[in-house]
Amino acid sequence: MSLSMELAFSPSSSFRISAITSQRQSKITIKPTSKSLSDSFSKCSQILTSSRLYTYKNHLNFPQNRSSRPNSIWACSKVGAAGSDPILKKISDFKDACWRFLRPHTIRGTALGSTALVARALLENPNLIKWSLLLKAFSGLFALICGNGYIVGINQIYDIGIDKVNKPYLPIAAGDLSVQSAWLLVIFFAVTGILMVGLNFGPFITALYCLGLFLGTIYSVPPFRMKRFAVVAFLIIATVRGFLLNFGVYHATRAALGLPFEWSSPVAFITTFVTLFALVIAITKDLPDVEGDRKYKISTLATNLGVRNIAFLGTGLLLLNYIGAVCAAIYMPQAFRRNLMIPAHTILAACLIFQAWVLERANYTKEAIAAFYRFIWNLFYAEYIIFPFV
Repeated sequence: MSLSMELAFSPSSSFRISAITSQRQSKITIKPTSKSLSDSFSKCSQILTSSRLYTYKNHLNFPQNRSSRPNSIWACSKVGAAGSDPILKKISDFKDACWRFLRPHTIRGTALGSTALVARALLENPNLIKWSLLLKAFSGLFALICGNGYIVGINQIYDIGIDKVNKPYLPIAAGDLSVQSAWLLVIFFAVTGILMVGLNFGPFITALYCLGLFLGTIYSVPPFRMKRFAVVAFLIIATVRGFLLNFGVYHATRAALGLPFEWSSPVAFITTFVTLFALVIAITKDLPDVEGDRKYKISTLATNLGVRNIAFLGTGLLLLNYIGAVCAAIYMPQAFRRNLMIPAHTILAACLIFQAWVLERANYTKEAIAAFYRFIWNLFYAEYIIFPFV
């Protein structure tokens, strides 16, 4: 639907708007010449009234700025379109359900991580940059998003009951996406991802990719369902999101540039840093889910040790990460840019301490816990954003 729409009527159509005002109320009467127009104008009048496009004091004042008229016409047109085209609405709802099915915060982490590692490899070898590699880079990114979609999707398929308690907004739990559609999506993600990696990046990277899918499968699927065991679950998440992603992307990028793999100090740093960070994510992700995990007898550190203790544990591990980053910049000045690495990680650590204090002051309510978990993901994104420049 275009943002600029034109409302046209046949010559035989006419309508009349009369305004009757008093000190506390106003009335808009619309008299169309046809029943279909009557329904549309009835909805439009409700939009105009509720959105306060006109203001009333002791008498009716029409706005001097006429730029609001196209907005009201557009709003009326959208109402008519939504009511007259259910197919478009179904398509829009399905797209929204698929996007939520992908868990956008994990997609952002995957996209930022892979982009940062590719950027780092290119900055280390600027003379080898070729535009012909751009398509290969995008195919690799799409394959990673497919792998991410498969892992989070298969988890939702087998966690419907838990998600109805912990995450009722997820599409399967909410009834916005059928289980059959979810299976079609995860099969598509797995097959497409494997094919794209196999055709573009060779057998070794394909094996790493399949290992990631395998670990994501046994994490969620019976009879393995390793998420039931806290330590094993943490190790799987840390391995997939920490080591495999960083090592695999950097290895594939150097291979595409025609270079053998070798660790650089910054890449070794980010792989270690993010692996520990992924462990913290694995620990704290259960904080908002304690109610459902207890109901379905899922053993997590949060259910066993309590929300407050796990929040402190996660905060402490991340602070160790930031202290390690500052120390690396101090003792390895030839490998890192001190003027960026030290202040950036000091600021991020201070923000983490403040957020933990806010959580404590909020007495660990469900809303505060969710906000704390979102903030941890924001710290995760921030690390990848600054990584190419450290």
